[in-house]
Amino acid sequence: MLQQDLSTVHQLISEMFKWPRTPREWDQYRLSEEQLSFFRENGYLAGIRMLDPAQVLQLRSELEALTDPGHPGHKLFYEFHSNESTDANTILFHALGAWRITPGFHDVLWNPRFVMAASQLLGNSHVRFWHDQLFYKPAKKGGVVAWHQDYSYWTRTKPMAHLTCWCGLDDSTLANGCLQYVPGSHRWGLLEKPDLAGNMMGIMDYLTEEQQASFHPVSVETKAGEAIFHHPLTLHGSGENTSQRPRRAFVINAFADGVRSDSADILLQGVPPIKKGEKMEGSFFPLLSQGLPL
Repeated sequence: MLQQDLSTVHQLISEMFKWPRTPREWDQYRLSEEQLSFFRENGYLAGIRMLDPAQVLQLRSELEALTDPGHPGHKLFYEFHSNESTDANTILFHALGAWRITPGFHDVLWNPRFVMAASQLLGNSHVRFWHDQLFYKPAKKGGVVAWHQDYSYWTRTKPMAHLTCWCGLDDSTLANGCLQYVPGSHRWGLLEKPDLAGNMMGIMDYLTEEQQASFHPVSVETKAGEAIFHHPLTLHGSGENTSQRPRRAFVINAFADGVRSDSADILLQGVPPIKKGEKMEGSFFPLLSQGLPL
């Protein structure tokens, strides 16, 4: 059966979420001023409920199917790593492009809880999709994601008006490799980029003595279906999964409408390049916030 490329559809295609029609319907998803203040101060915001239990189960099922390299939609991934870990004793599944393949991972982009929060955290801007990611750390042998800043991998798009949303499909704990953050590190400026699945502490080679002295990580444990938003310069990483349970998650990377390409090269594998200086838009970078009252 021919796999449809869902990147051509820029609206909800399933019954997972209901798109708000009025300002009042949008208001139920609005972040509080206290939450926005915490994000501005610390560079991240945790504990945002994104999914109900049924939605979590659907996405777990879709992720399980997508880990198979023989999946009929495999060619639509921008990247696919059955194991990106540099440690032969651990496994880190990592893939980009699931939104093009399955209805659930397509529709999470138009989850109104995500769209409203993303718009607020981007300064009440319209929100455009950048790319997604899947992460899967299997039980007892899940690999690390090294300390890094997301924007260090995204400098081919400017200005820096980006945002990351990480959403767990399992309860996330220190034992199974939850996300960790360095509060306030979004004010440290742009650092060199380490190997994403390499040495967990490789970033220390790029920090000043003052930054090293201020490197005080916070482990952020979450329940399945909860999300964490973070600033593009906030240092974050996650350790090994040594527990008896998997740690599965997806990531939505977005930016404020108006960000432009700063490279003549291909930005994502299989996606036509956008000329340097031109606005990031089109089928692969859809506007997510149409109808959102700003």
